[in-house]
Amino acid sequence: MISSLGMLMSLNDPQWGNRGGDDGGGRRPNQGPPDLEQLWRDLNRRLSGIFDRKRGGGGGDRGGDRGGDRPPMQFNPRFLGGGIGLLLALVVVVWLASGFYIVDASQRGLVLQFGRYKESTDPGLRWRLPYPIQSHELVNVSGVRTVEIGYRGSEKNKVLKEALMLTDDENIINIQFAVQWFLNDPVEYVFNNRSPDDAVMQVAETAIREIVGKNKMDFVLYEGREQIAAVAAQLMQEILDRYKTGILISKVTMQNAQPPEQVQAAFDDAVKASQDRERQKNEGQAYANDVIPKARGTAARLLEEAEGYQKRVTVSAEGDASRFRQIVTEYAKAPEVTRSRMYLETMQQVYSNTSKVLIDAKGQGNLLYLPLDKLLQAAGAVAAAPAAAGAEAPPVSRPSPAVSNEVPPQIVEKGGETRSRETLRQRDREAR
Repeated sequence: MISSLGMLMSLNDPQWGNRGGDDGGGRRPNQGPPDLEQLWRDLNRRLSGIFDRKRGGGGGDRGGDRGGDRPPMQFNPRFLGGGIGLLLALVVVVWLASGFYIVDASQRGLVLQFGRYKESTDPGLRWRLPYPIQSHELVNVSGVRTVEIGYRGSEKNKVLKEALMLTDDENIINIQFAVQWFLNDPVEYVFNNRSPDDAVMQVAETAIREIVGKNKMDFVLYEGREQIAAVAAQLMQEILDRYKTGILISKVTMQNAQPPEQVQAAFDDAVKASQDRERQKNEGQAYANDVIPKARGTAARLLEEAEGYQKRVTVSAEGDASRFRQIVTEYAKAPEVTRSRMYLETMQQVYSNTSKVLIDAKGQGNLLYLPLDKLLQAAGAVAAAPAAAGAEAPPVSRPSPAVSNEVPPQIVEKGGETRSRETLRQRDREAR
């Protein structure tokens, strides 16, 4: 309606845009922006004419208007009130329609009433009271989010302020790791913390520094990386639950762990020295495994031999003591006989271990000398000959008995031994 009125004014108003008279040729020498007051008066006049024609008096007015000067239009309040009502109705409809919103399958909707949490909505088309009574926030609860500690984007883009950490043995290491997490409770995530993403980063850095500070450098760099990641995830979850952030830690991944670049060469030398130490320890352990069992076996053998020697000496001593007691008993019964027997046995034992013969020049009688040592050597040679050869042992040539001035301590023949003992006993009686 407003556009039609504008077109009507532009077509029926001969003074539109004129400031002054016409030059007679239909030209408008001075064109410019229209006068706003004149436009408002023309609008009121035309609106009054329209409503007057609807009441039945529009024909004469139109003719008179064409024939002479047009009377000024009067403003109609009822027309303005109807337009405002329509406009207000349209505004209300648009305002109510602004309360519709869509929640995706990976999201949850949080409805706020005057800035305070009221309820959570599931995925789908939802409606709430329009602003400023109620508002809503959409939170992604299924997406996995990642926080990088010690680097940004790539491992080459290091952030040394976050990566450098101190171990328990007072060594500085460079650690880069990533933390993956998602939302467990969107209400706690939105309303309990001001910056939950920054809180995750700070908690991750705190947990890793605590764990690294309680362990040695070698454990952190080599065998303990997976264990450190698992313990860090557990510790981070405990801290976040204590703060009621609504965040659930999914995984902690150790990207890189190494000493600082300034001491990399010295660290490599230390690693080589450690490897050499381990190698030498292994070699020493292998040598010990070879030597120790042998030494233990030798020690056990010596112990057994010592125990056997001890038993043998003990038994021999006990036997000698028993023999001595028996000799004492026999000596008490017959001292002469016992003394002679002991003398003869002693002399036999002494002369059996020597090749020299002593002769008593004062004694009488001729005794035959037999080379007993030569005879024993010949007998040993015959016994050592192999029996498988079947050869007979060569006959031992007995030397011709020679008269000697030496008296042997004993005669190997049975009769001679008996004669020598009787001769010695007779000499002993004569000496007494």
